[in-house]
Amino acid sequence: MQNELFDIPGVVYLGWLVPVGFGLIFAISYGIEKRRLGNGIWFSLFFYSFLTMLAVSILGTNNKWLIVISIALFVLLLLLIGVAFALQAFLLLWNAWIVWKRESHTLANMLTLILGLAILLAPFVTRLTTLYLPAPVATVLNLFPAMVIFYVLFWFYNYLTMLFIYQFNHPRYKQDYLIVLGAGLLNGDEVSPLLGQRIDRGLKFYRKQLAKTGRPPMMIFSGGQGGDETVAEGVAMRRYALAKGLPADHAIAEDQSKTTYENMVFSQRIIDQRGPAKPRVTFVTNGYHTFRAGMIARKAGLRANGIGAHTAKFFLPNAILREYIAIFVGNKRWHAVAIGLMLLLTLFLTWAEYQ
Repeated sequence: MQNELFDIPGVVYLGWLVPVGFGLIFAISYGIEKRRLGNGIWFSLFFYSFLTMLAVSILGTNNKWLIVISIALFVLLLLLIGVAFALQAFLLLWNAWIVWKRESHTLANMLTLILGLAILLAPFVTRLTTLYLPAPVATVLNLFPAMVIFYVLFWFYNYLTMLFIYQFNHPRYKQDYLIVLGAGLLNGDEVSPLLGQRIDRGLKFYRKQLAKTGRPPMMIFSGGQGGDETVAEGVAMRRYALAKGLPADHAIAEDQSKTTYENMVFSQRIIDQRGPAKPRVTFVTNGYHTFRAGMIARKAGLRANGIGAHTAKFFLPNAILREYIAIFVGNKRWHAVAIGLMLLLTLFLTWAEYQ
């Protein structure tokens, strides 16, 4: 006899309130502020609770073929993830080789090389510490890094989640200003291909808005002069845009900024001087840089979200790692406290184990 107090379909229906609740929290939080890293946690809670309830609901149908197909897809997904994890070091080293051939040999362009080598060497280091060091010391040296790595990967996954979601930001064609963020010049005064992609993306938006509304945005090209540059980036960018057909009276060069934060602050000053009182502003950069640039704009007090230009796929792993490191270091005090607490927890657990 069915237990009336425990109705399985009813429990399943109630269970769907969990992903719906997390989804609503994410939607509200993201709607209020897209540039908040914590939104990624709410989205992950929604996404994985949704998958869980979907699996429960499919099993509850007792439909043999639906269950078999769903399990097969799930197993296939797990296999793909497993292969990716198993080969991650080699994939990173392969990417490092491509970057080495096509880009300059700077530390920033060697991040995938360093990470790939670290993944390959980690098991050997763990084995050596276990064999040749006293057990308590080996426990600390193995457990503490494992905790830190898990912590760093947790926030990296959260960052990747928000970076992916942020790519779907599509501002309306009602902008008053477009801020194109600068990057290094070639030969001291030439727009690089990467920077050219940013300008071209801004010009594309400019032309679409002009065609749709008849009222184009003002474009601000933001970037100062580096030590190895003969002109300011903003000036070179404006010159590039004019050659592409942008009217001179719709182009402003901001030529003092040295960092992304200054890009936002100095561009905001130009906007405040020109008006209107509450302008609609969007910034343009490369896709991998949009979310961090949005966080910086928020810190600078600029109400602006970004759109991204295309970036060569081989360049993305290094670029994304650089962006994450910059975000992580930007909150170094909080992370230092968290890592310090992990060290204390490691020492306590080791002490408790060997007492």
